[in-house]
Amino acid sequence: MTVYMVERNLPGIGLDELAAAQKAAIVAARDMRRQGSSIRYIRSTFVPGRGRCMCLFEAGSPGLVKQLNDAAGIPYEAIVEACDLTPNSPDS
Repeated sequence: MTVYMVERNLPGIGLDELAAAQKAAIVAARDMRRQGSSIRYIRSTFVPGRGRCMCLFEAGSPGLVKQLNDAAGIPYEAIVEACDLTPNSPDS
């Protein structure tokens, strides 16, 4: 599967709202997998001073990522293919 990054502009969002949005993404991904879609929420990075959030998903297509975010009701500006460079080794 391909990794996609969802770019968000969330000025003024509070931590409780951010946590709720993340939970909505996790639940939507789980529900979509149960229905047979190949999609997984990986993680998010939030920059509070800029109100920017970047979320990574692994999915069979960008359309599935769009469907998930629309279902979860989380605003986004773009969905782009990305590379997740997180090291797999705990001593990295």
